[in-house]
Amino acid sequence: MKDYYKIGEISEMYDMSRDSLIYYEKIGIIKPTRDNNGYRLYSISDIWRLNLIKELKSLGFSFKMIKEYLENRDLDSTNKLLEDGITLLDDQILRLLKQKENMRKRMESIDKTASSPNLNSIELTYLKERKGLILNGEVKRDEDFDLLIQKLQKNYNNKFNILGNNNLGSVFKMNSLEKGITTDYESVFCLLKDNETEYNIIFEEGYYVTLIYSGDYTNNKEHIKNMFDFIEENKLIVAGNPMEIYRIDIHETENKNEFITEIQIPIKC
Repeated sequence: MKDYYKIGEISEMYDMSRDSLIYYEKIGIIKPTRDNNGYRLYSISDIWRLNLIKELKSLGFSFKMIKEYLENRDLDSTNKLLEDGITLLDDQILRLLKQKENMRKRMESIDKTASSPNLNSIELTYLKERKGLILNGEVKRDEDFDLLIQKLQKNYNNKFNILGNNNLGSVFKMNSLEKGITTDYESVFCLLKDNETEYNIIFEEGYYVTLIYSGDYTNNKEHIKNMFDFIEENKLIVAGNPMEIYRIDIHETENKNEFITEIQIPIKC
């Protein structure tokens, strides 16, 4: 067994990049010497340190914790490190359980939406007050919607998810609808839970003419026309801009036949 190893040998031995080894040296958790040509030489002492660093990293310890431990090691500090490790694992387990529950709820949301029995039926529905996050911006293409949703997420520290979220939507431009244009929107939004404390819009409670349809978004032209015909026939008054909520969209499926969209038009009664 050799007394010293070069960086290439250590990199291969630990399946670790040279950049990682240089970073370890930079933060002071290993300290290789140099030969006459300036090449790094790793000693047997560096080997046991790397063994320990590799194991501690796999257990989830930060480089700061690893460095502090390597600079002051005895039985007491080892037991303290392991106690801290248990706390870290407990936190990770709790976080993973929350993620698991979140994924289960997303699956339930997708399944419930996909099996909706009221497709293509125009209804006058009473909806309670809803909190939401909204961002104004012109939307004419799917890419515009996704860009604005990303900005909305960033503005509110990723408060909401996208995959399996059936509460994302857009608000139509009323003047475009009056011209028969159903592809122009003025804002994007995400509806939130009732107990949320951080929001920037409240969609008022009241009556809405609603319709849920399946298939490509281009189908909305016919559906919106039928909804406005329903409003006129029943002598109802539109109270605000219609909105479109994407219950199942491109984020869940590439098959446009599986898309499910809800249109809501607020009504003054």
